[in-house]
Amino acid sequence: MNTIKEVVEKEIEHLKVMAGHLDEPEYQKALDLIQSCEGKIVVTGVGKSGHVASKIAATMASTGTPAFFVHPGEACHGDLGMIQEKDLVIAISHSGESSEIMTILPIVKSRGIKIITITSKPQSSMALISDVHLCTYITEEAGKLNLAPTSSTTATMVLGDGLAIALAERNNFTPVDFAASHPGGALGRRLLVHNENVMHVGAEIPFTGLDNTLGEAVLEVSEKKLGFVIVLDKDGKLYGVFTDGDIRRALTRGFDFRTALVSDFIRKGCYTVKPDQMAYDSLVLMEEKKITALVVVDDDNKVVGAFNIHDLFQSGIRK
Repeated sequence: MNTIKEVVEKEIEHLKVMAGHLDEPEYQKALDLIQSCEGKIVVTGVGKSGHVASKIAATMASTGTPAFFVHPGEACHGDLGMIQEKDLVIAISHSGESSEIMTILPIVKSRGIKIITITSKPQSSMALISDVHLCTYITEEAGKLNLAPTSSTTATMVLGDGLAIALAERNNFTPVDFAASHPGGALGRRLLVHNENVMHVGAEIPFTGLDNTLGEAVLEVSEKKLGFVIVLDKDGKLYGVFTDGDIRRALTRGFDFRTALVSDFIRKGCYTVKPDQMAYDSLVLMEEKKITALVVVDDDNKVVGAFNIHDLFQSGIRK
C-alpha cells in the first residue's frame, strides 16, 4: 500500500508542476488554433501515448469539438489520407522523438496543416516542427524504476481534459448538447426524454367519473394496469385521481363496491405535468411527493396522457 500511495502522491506532485505553467501563452495559442480549426482535430500517438491520444480525441468529440484518433503507424500505410487540409493535428509523445510520428509530421506540415505537439521536451524534434508546443514538464515517471509511463501519461490526459473542457466553455457547449452525443447513456435519457415520450395516451388512459361506482373504478384500474384511474367531473374536467392505495383503504371501511360512488372517497386535486417537460423532472417530483403516478395535461388543463414510475424506469430514467 505504501508504494501505491507513493505513486499517487508523485503523480499529484508532477501535475502541480505542470499546473504552474498553464498561464504560459502557448496554451492559449493552442486553444485559439483548435477553436479556429475549420476541419476536425486529429490526435495521434504511439503506445501508451496512443491510448491517451485516443481518449483525448473521444473527450473532445463528446464535448463539442469534432475529433478522431489516427495511429501514426497506420497513417504511414494509407491512413494519412484521413487527414485533410482544414484539419489540425495534435501529436503526443513523452520524449518528443517518436519515429512513427516524425515520419508523418513533415508531410502534414507540407500540406499547410497546423500541428500542436504535447511532449516533455521543449527542444525535441516534435516540439521544433510544431506550430504550438505544449510541455508537460514531466522529468521522471512515478515509481522507483522510472520506466513505465505513469506521470507522463497522467499529465497528458489531464492536459487533454483541460483543453476539451476549455473549448466546450468557449463554444457554449450545454448539457443538452452533451446528451445529443450520448443518447444511449443515462445522462442522454435524462436530458432528451420528455413526458410525452413515456406517457400512455388515448384508450390506454384510465378514466372514470365522480358518479361511477367503486367497482367501475376498480375495473378501470385493473384493465389499464397503471395503478390508478383519473377521475373527471360532470363537465369532463380533471377532478383528481383514485389509486390502488385508495381502493385498499376503501376496503377497510367495508363499503359495497357495487353501490358506493367514487365521489364518496376521492379528494379534489392531483399533481400534473406537461407533455414537453423532462421525464427526469417528473421522477424527481414523484420522489419528493411520495407518489407513483402523474397525470399529463395540456395548457388548457385537459388530460392528454398518464404514466407511472415504472414507465419512467422502463425508459431508462433514473436518478
